[in-house]
Amino acid sequence: MRPPVPLSAVRTFEAAARRRSFKDAAGELNLTASAVSHAVRKLEQALGVLLFERDSHGIALTAAGEALLDHVSRALEEMNRGFDLVATRAPQLLRLHCAPSFAAQWLTPRLARFMAGHPDFEVRLAAGMDYARFITDEFDADIVYGPPRGEGLVVMPLGQETVTPLCDPTRAAGIREPADLLRQPLIQSDNKRVRWPVWFERNDLRAPPPSGLRFDRSFLAITAAADGLGVALESTLLAERELASGRLVAPLAENATNVRYNGHHLVFPSVTRRRTPLRVFARWLADELGVALPPEIR
Repeated sequence: MRPPVPLSAVRTFEAAARRRSFKDAAGELNLTASAVSHAVRKLEQALGVLLFERDSHGIALTAAGEALLDHVSRALEEMNRGFDLVATRAPQLLRLHCAPSFAAQWLTPRLARFMAGHPDFEVRLAAGMDYARFITDEFDADIVYGPPRGEGLVVMPLGQETVTPLCDPTRAAGIREPADLLRQPLIQSDNKRVRWPVWFERNDLRAPPPSGLRFDRSFLAITAAADGLGVALESTLLAERELASGRLVAPLAENATNVRYNGHHLVFPSVTRRRTPLRVFARWLADELGVALPPEIR
Protein backbone atom coordinates (compact mmCIF):
# COMPACT_ATOMS: atom_id res chain seq x y z
CA MET A 1 0.00 0.00 0.00
CA ARG A 2 1.31 3.42 -0.94
CA PRO A 3 2.22 5.53 2.11
CA PRO A 4 0.38 8.87 2.55
CA VAL A 5 1.99 11.86 0.84
CA PRO A 6 2.28 15.04 2.94
CA LEU A 7 0.59 18.11 1.45
CA SER A 8 3.85 20.04 1.92
CA ALA A 9 5.59 17.60 -0.42
CA VAL A 10 2.82 18.05 -3.00
CA ARG A 11 3.19 21.85 -2.87
CA THR A 12 6.96 21.55 -3.17
CA PHE A 13 6.66 19.27 -6.21
CA GLU A 14 4.13 21.58 -7.85
CA ALA A 15 6.34 24.66 -7.41
CA ALA A 16 9.44 22.86 -8.71
CA ALA A 17 7.56 21.37 -11.65
CA ARG A 18 5.85 24.65 -12.57
CA ARG A 19 9.08 26.64 -12.39
CA ARG A 20 11.31 23.87 -13.80
CA SER A 21 13.85 24.79 -11.13
CA PHE A 22 14.54 23.69 -7.56
CA LYS A 23 16.20 27.05 -6.87
CA ASP A 24 13.23 29.09 -8.10
CA ALA A 25 10.81 26.87 -6.20
CA ALA A 26 12.90 27.39 -3.08
CA GLY A 27 12.65 31.17 -3.47
CA GLU A 28 8.88 30.95 -3.86
CA LEU A 29 8.44 28.68 -0.84
CA ASN A 30 11.04 30.36 1.39
CA LEU A 31 13.09 27.14 1.53
CA THR A 32 16.59 26.22 0.46
CA ALA A 33 17.19 24.55 -2.88
CA SER A 34 18.59 21.50 -1.08
CA ALA A 35 15.37 21.25 1.01
CA VAL A 36 13.29 21.29 -2.17
CA SER A 37 15.50 18.66 -3.78
CA HIS A 38 15.30 16.48 -0.67
CA ALA A 39 11.48 16.77 -0.50
CA VAL A 40 11.15 15.83 -4.17
CA ARG A 41 13.50 12.88 -3.73
CA LYS A 42 11.44 11.59 -0.79
CA LEU A 43 8.26 11.95 -2.86
CA GLU A 44 9.84 9.97 -5.70
CA GLN A 45 10.83 7.25 -3.24
CA ALA A 46 7.32 7.16 -1.77
CA LEU A 47 5.74 6.84 -5.22
CA GLY A 48 8.41 4.54 -6.61
CA VAL A 49 8.82 6.59 -9.77
CA LEU A 50 11.21 9.23 -11.09
CA LEU A 51 9.49 12.60 -11.49
CA PHE A 52 12.44 14.69 -12.70
CA GLU A 53 15.41 14.08 -14.96
CA ARG A 54 18.49 15.77 -13.47
CA ASP A 55 21.67 16.77 -15.26
CA SER A 56 24.29 19.51 -15.18
CA HIS A 57 21.95 21.88 -17.06
CA GLY A 58 19.06 21.64 -14.60
CA ILE A 59 15.91 19.55 -14.28
CA ALA A 60 13.16 18.38 -16.63
CA LEU A 61 9.92 16.57 -15.91
CA THR A 62 9.63 12.92 -16.84
CA ALA A 63 6.43 11.61 -18.40
CA ALA A 64 5.29 10.57 -14.92
CA GLY A 65 6.14 14.02 -13.59
CA GLU A 66 4.13 15.71 -16.34
CA ALA A 67 1.13 13.51 -15.59
CA LEU A 68 1.35 14.15 -11.86
CA LEU A 69 1.72 17.91 -12.36
CA ASP A 70 -1.51 17.99 -14.37
CA HIS A 71 -3.46 16.30 -11.56
CA VAL A 72 -1.76 18.20 -8.73
CA SER A 73 -2.31 21.60 -10.36
CA ARG A 74 -6.02 20.95 -10.75
CA ALA A 75 -6.28 19.60 -7.20
CA LEU A 76 -4.54 22.60 -5.66
CA GLU A 77 -6.69 24.96 -7.70
CA GLU A 78 -9.84 23.23 -6.48
CA MET A 79 -8.59 23.28 -2.89
CA ASN A 80 -7.92 27.01 -3.10
CA ARG A 81 -11.41 27.59 -4.49
CA GLY A 82 -12.70 25.84 -1.40
CA PHE A 83 -10.58 28.02 0.88
CA ASP A 84 -11.85 31.14 -0.91
CA LEU A 85 -15.46 29.95 -0.61
CA VAL A 86 -15.12 29.44 3.13
CA ALA A 87 -13.22 32.69 3.58
CA THR A 88 -16.02 34.70 1.94
CA ARG A 89 -18.17 34.00 4.99
CA ALA A 90 -15.89 36.23 7.09
CA PRO A 91 -14.52 39.72 6.44
CA GLN A 92 -11.87 39.72 3.71
CA LEU A 93 -8.58 41.04 5.11
CA LEU A 94 -6.01 42.77 2.89
CA ARG A 95 -2.67 43.49 4.57
CA LEU A 96 -0.80 46.02 2.47
CA HIS A 97 2.61 47.67 2.79
CA CYS A 98 3.27 50.74 0.64
CA ALA A 99 5.87 53.38 -0.16
CA PRO A 100 4.95 56.46 1.94
CA SER A 101 4.37 59.03 -0.80
CA PHE A 102 2.34 56.67 -2.98
CA ALA A 103 0.25 55.79 0.08
CA ALA A 104 -0.34 59.43 1.05
CA GLN A 105 -0.74 61.01 -2.39
CA TRP A 106 -2.36 58.35 -4.56
CA LEU A 107 -3.68 55.33 -2.67
CA THR A 108 -5.32 56.77 0.46
CA PRO A 109 -7.45 59.31 -1.47
CA ARG A 110 -8.87 56.40 -3.51
CA LEU A 111 -9.46 53.94 -0.68
CA ALA A 112 -12.99 55.25 -0.12
CA ARG A 113 -13.87 54.21 -3.68
CA PHE A 114 -12.29 50.79 -3.20
CA MET A 115 -14.08 50.21 0.11
CA ALA A 116 -17.41 51.35 -1.34
CA GLY A 117 -17.09 48.68 -4.00
CA HIS A 118 -15.99 46.02 -1.49
CA PRO A 119 -17.78 46.72 1.81
CA ASP A 120 -16.88 43.28 3.23
CA PHE A 121 -13.15 43.99 2.97
CA GLU A 122 -10.88 45.08 5.79
CA VAL A 123 -7.72 46.93 4.74
CA ARG A 124 -4.65 47.29 6.94
CA LEU A 125 -2.17 49.72 5.41
CA ALA A 126 1.38 50.33 6.65
CA ALA A 127 3.75 52.78 4.97
CA GLY A 128 7.53 52.68 4.95
CA MET A 129 10.58 52.99 2.72
CA ASP A 130 11.79 49.53 3.69
CA TYR A 131 10.57 46.64 1.57
CA ALA A 132 8.11 44.20 3.12
CA ARG A 133 9.64 40.90 4.25
CA PHE A 134 7.07 38.32 3.22
CA ILE A 135 8.81 35.51 5.07
CA THR A 136 6.89 36.45 8.23
CA ASP A 137 3.52 36.50 6.38
CA GLU A 138 2.84 39.94 7.87
CA PHE A 139 1.72 41.43 4.54
CA ASP A 140 -0.08 40.15 1.47
CA ALA A 141 1.52 42.65 -0.91
CA ASP A 142 3.82 45.66 -1.11
CA ILE A 143 3.73 48.72 -3.37
CA VAL A 144 7.42 49.53 -3.68
CA TYR A 145 9.27 52.56 -5.00
CA GLY A 146 12.24 51.57 -7.11
CA PRO A 147 13.30 48.19 -8.49
CA PRO A 148 11.59 45.20 -6.83
CA ARG A 149 13.90 42.95 -4.80
CA GLY A 150 13.52 39.35 -3.76
CA GLU A 151 12.93 35.94 -5.30
CA GLY A 152 9.65 34.17 -5.89
CA LEU A 153 7.69 37.41 -6.32
CA VAL A 154 4.97 38.36 -8.78
CA VAL A 155 5.67 41.89 -10.04
CA MET A 156 3.09 44.27 -11.52
CA PRO A 157 4.56 47.57 -12.83
CA LEU A 158 2.20 50.44 -12.05
CA GLY A 159 2.84 52.34 -15.26
CA GLN A 160 5.14 55.09 -16.41
CA GLU A 161 5.31 58.31 -14.43
CA THR A 162 6.33 61.73 -15.70
CA VAL A 163 8.74 63.68 -13.50
CA THR A 164 8.65 67.42 -14.21
CA PRO A 165 9.07 70.71 -12.29
CA LEU A 166 5.94 71.63 -10.31
CA CYS A 167 5.11 74.90 -8.55
CA ASP A 168 2.24 77.21 -7.59
CA PRO A 169 0.57 79.23 -10.41
CA THR A 170 2.04 82.57 -9.29
CA ARG A 171 5.60 81.29 -9.47
CA ALA A 172 4.88 79.49 -12.76
CA ALA A 173 4.21 82.83 -14.47
CA GLY A 174 7.97 83.51 -14.45
CA ILE A 175 9.00 80.08 -15.77
CA ARG A 176 8.88 79.69 -19.54
CA GLU A 177 12.03 77.68 -20.32
CA PRO A 178 14.38 75.37 -18.37
CA ALA A 179 16.97 78.11 -17.78
CA ASP A 180 14.39 80.13 -15.82
CA LEU A 181 14.66 77.54 -13.04
CA LEU A 182 18.21 78.68 -12.31
CA ARG A 183 16.68 81.79 -10.70
CA GLN A 184 14.12 79.87 -8.64
CA PRO A 185 14.36 78.13 -5.23
CA LEU A 186 14.56 74.43 -6.03
CA ILE A 187 13.11 72.00 -3.49
CA GLN A 188 15.30 68.92 -3.03
CA SER A 189 13.94 65.39 -2.52
CA ASP A 190 16.63 63.18 -1.04
CA ASN A 191 15.15 59.73 -1.65
CA LYS A 192 14.06 60.09 -5.25
CA ARG A 193 15.53 58.16 -8.15
CA VAL A 194 15.20 61.24 -10.42
CA ARG A 195 16.73 64.40 -8.96
CA TRP A 196 17.53 67.86 -10.23
CA PRO A 197 21.00 67.07 -11.70
CA VAL A 198 19.44 64.39 -13.94
CA TRP A 199 16.67 66.72 -15.12
CA PHE A 200 19.04 69.61 -15.86
CA GLU A 201 21.39 67.28 -17.76
CA ARG A 202 18.46 66.13 -19.91
CA ASN A 203 17.88 69.79 -20.74
CA ASP A 204 21.55 70.60 -21.49
CA LEU A 205 22.07 72.68 -18.37
CA ARG A 206 24.27 72.37 -15.31
CA ALA A 207 22.31 71.98 -12.09
CA PRO A 208 22.94 74.67 -9.46
CA PRO A 209 24.36 73.53 -6.12
CA PRO A 210 21.68 72.24 -3.71
CA SER A 211 20.37 74.86 -1.31
CA GLY A 212 17.19 75.80 0.51
CA LEU A 213 14.55 73.20 1.40
CA ARG A 214 15.32 69.47 1.47
CA PHE A 215 12.82 66.68 2.18
CA ASP A 216 13.09 62.91 2.45
CA ARG A 217 9.57 62.27 1.15
CA SER A 218 7.93 63.33 -2.10
CA PHE A 219 4.60 64.16 -0.43
CA LEU A 220 6.40 66.77 1.71
CA ALA A 221 8.07 68.33 -1.33
CA ILE A 222 4.75 68.43 -3.19
CA THR A 223 3.04 70.15 -0.25
CA ALA A 224 5.86 72.69 0.04
CA ALA A 225 5.64 73.53 -3.66
CA ALA A 226 1.85 73.92 -3.47
CA ASP A 227 2.35 76.29 -0.53
CA GLY A 228 4.56 78.54 -2.67
CA LEU A 229 7.94 77.61 -1.17
CA GLY A 230 9.68 76.77 -4.42
CA VAL A 231 9.79 74.37 -7.38
CA ALA A 232 9.67 70.63 -6.76
CA LEU A 233 10.78 67.98 -9.24
CA GLU A 234 8.09 65.37 -8.75
CA SER A 235 5.88 62.78 -10.40
CA THR A 236 2.64 64.08 -11.89
CA LEU A 237 1.04 60.81 -10.73
CA LEU A 238 1.79 61.60 -7.09
CA ALA A 239 0.69 65.22 -7.55
CA GLU A 240 -2.58 64.44 -9.35
CA ARG A 241 -4.84 66.04 -6.73
CA GLU A 242 -2.79 69.24 -6.49
CA LEU A 243 -2.63 69.54 -10.28
CA ALA A 244 -6.36 68.88 -10.65
CA SER A 245 -7.22 71.51 -8.04
CA GLY A 246 -4.88 74.11 -9.55
CA ARG A 247 -2.69 74.38 -6.44
CA LEU A 248 0.18 73.12 -8.58
CA VAL A 249 0.98 73.57 -12.26
CA ALA A 250 3.67 72.08 -14.51
CA PRO A 251 5.08 75.15 -16.29
CA LEU A 252 7.55 73.18 -18.45
CA ALA A 253 5.46 70.14 -19.26
CA GLU A 254 5.53 71.01 -22.96
CA ASN A 255 8.71 73.11 -23.09
CA ALA A 256 11.35 70.80 -21.63
CA THR A 257 12.68 67.26 -21.78
CA ASN A 258 11.07 65.59 -18.80
CA VAL A 259 11.81 62.17 -17.36
CA ARG A 260 9.49 59.18 -17.73
CA TYR A 261 10.09 55.96 -15.85
CA ASN A 262 8.40 53.08 -14.01
CA GLY A 263 8.66 54.25 -10.43
CA HIS A 264 6.29 51.97 -8.51
CA HIS A 265 5.45 48.26 -8.58
CA LEU A 266 2.96 46.01 -6.81
CA VAL A 267 4.80 42.90 -5.59
CA PHE A 268 3.62 39.84 -3.71
CA PRO A 269 4.79 36.25 -3.17
CA SER A 270 3.68 33.81 -5.82
CA VAL A 271 2.33 31.52 -3.11
CA THR A 272 -0.24 34.17 -2.07
CA ARG A 273 -1.48 34.93 -5.58
CA ARG A 274 -4.74 33.02 -5.06
CA ARG A 275 -5.86 34.99 -1.98
CA THR A 276 -9.13 36.64 -2.90
CA PRO A 277 -8.48 40.07 -1.30
CA LEU A 278 -5.13 40.32 -3.08
CA ARG A 279 -6.55 39.34 -6.46
CA VAL A 280 -9.44 41.79 -6.11
CA PHE A 281 -7.11 44.61 -5.06
CA ALA A 282 -4.66 43.91 -7.89
CA ARG A 283 -7.47 44.03 -10.46
CA TRP A 284 -8.81 47.27 -8.99
CA LEU A 285 -5.33 48.81 -8.97
CA ALA A 286 -4.74 47.78 -12.59
CA ASP A 287 -8.07 49.30 -13.64
CA GLU A 288 -7.39 52.55 -11.80
CA LEU A 289 -3.95 52.97 -13.37
CA GLY A 290 -4.73 51.45 -16.77
CA VAL A 291 -1.98 48.82 -16.54
CA ALA A 292 -1.88 45.13 -17.35
CA LEU A 293 -2.41 42.40 -14.78
CA PRO A 294 0.40 39.85 -14.43
CA PRO A 295 -0.56 36.48 -15.93
CA GLU A 296 -0.40 34.84 -12.49
CA ILE A 297 -3.67 36.50 -11.40
CA ARG A 298 -5.59 37.01 -14.61
